[in-house]
Amino acid sequence: ARSRASITFRDILAASQRQPVPQRGYQCVSCCRVFPTLWSVKAHIQHSSQEGYSCKVYYRRLKALWEKEHKEQEAAAPRV
Repeated sequence: ARSRASITFRDILAASQRQPVPQRGYQCVSCCRVFPTLWSVKAHIQHSSQEGYSCKVYYRRLKALWEKEHKEQEAAAPRV
């Protein structure tokens, strides 16, 4: 169920911060295409399969990995 969580703007921004973009815009870190607005990159991700890309699958997997990492960090943190 968690792996089917919707991809948010925050997820897109977090992923894109790890990639330098050579021009103004937002980069899809899956296919490396650059879009002029955050809204347009989110629409691209949502409809990527229609364009022959698997960006939506990539972002869902990335989000699942981040959630797993976050849970592991919480479990490892000392309780006070």
